[in-house]
Amino acid sequence: MNHYETVFILTPVLSDAQMKEAVEKFTKVLADNGATIVNEENWGLRKLAYPIQKKSTGFYTLVEFDADPKVIKKLETAYRRDERVLRFLTFRLDKYAAEYAAKRRSLKASKANAPKEEVKED
Repeated sequence: MNHYETVFILTPVLSDAQMKEAVEKFTKVLADNGATIVNEENWGLRKLAYPIQKKSTGFYTLVEFDADPKVIKKLETAYRRDERVLRFLTFRLDKYAAEYAAKRRSLKASKANAPKEEVKED
């Protein structure tokens, strides 16, 4: 089992429900083929570096998972068949990148669980 990351950009004309449904579709493809999803991050609507299909923004999503190399071909076939996907990139993380990703996840989790400071007014 290798550790992978995939980032895909969905078309900006989707509603939130449609965008979430598309993300669930791709995570289901992974789960159905024996991959274990480690982390999923929705980066939201961001500006593209250059127009793709006459669109200047897109919904970015990152998914980290552990899987066999055979699963990647099925996932990328699903990306290519879905017209909502503007671009995608899947790559295998080496041990250093996997350590960095784990640190980034734990730092993000600790920030989310940290208590907010209260502002006192005089």
